[in-house]
Amino acid sequence: MPSITDAPESLTDDQARRQRRYLLQMGLRVVCFVGAYFADGWLRWTLIAGAVVIPYLAVILVNAGRDRVQYATSALEPAAPQQLPPAPEGATVVENDPEES
Repeated sequence: MPSITDAPESLTDDQARRQRRYLLQMGLRVVCFVGAYFADGWLRWTLIAGAVVIPYLAVILVNAGRDRVQYATSALEPAAPQQLPPAPEGATVVENDPEES
């Protein structure tokens, strides 16, 4: 979601986001354990390896913390100013000087 300020995310929002991410990863770990119970062969060992590696990755990713989140301060990019083309030859150019009025 675009933000209108450069202020950092509040500590409460940051912690809630990190907790959701960690719980999602631990949920995936539980799925690996349950899948390994029912699976057989190479799939079982792959799921066990995933269940062993996921906690390490989860801690590394979650502890990366506040500096990972950056939001754009504007939803729109400002357009570069464009210059008018020169007047064609023979055209009448009217100068509008507001001080003369």
